[in-house]
Amino acid sequence: MTHPEETTFHLPDLGEGLVEATVLEWLVRPGDRVERNGPLVEVETTKSAAEIPSPHAGVVARLHAEEGETVAVGAPLVTFEVAAQDAAGIVGTVPTEEAPRRRVRLRPPEDE
Repeated sequence: MTHPEETTFHLPDLGEGLVEATVLEWLVRPGDRVERNGPLVEVETTKSAAEIPSPHAGVVARLHAEEGETVAVGAPLVTFEVAAQDAAGIVGTVPTEEAPRRRVRLRPPEDE
């Protein structure tokens, strides 16, 4: 039997020179089982809102940010318990071919 290992997923670089994002809504809770590419968290940057998918399958052990909290790119976002054989291949960012889906929210122009 394989024992689970913990691995931490860090906020990936969302592109466009952005250095941080605000957690809008967690789509998982500690104890939830998630599948690879399943919905994980919705974040907002100065340019858009994006849903970040889970980079792998596992059980959510800890969330490292509260909803409404601003997180720097590269900061811990969520820790998972994963099967030991899966932990070896996990990287802390979402691979390019699995980039977060972006949902653009239009904002009214600011008064000058």
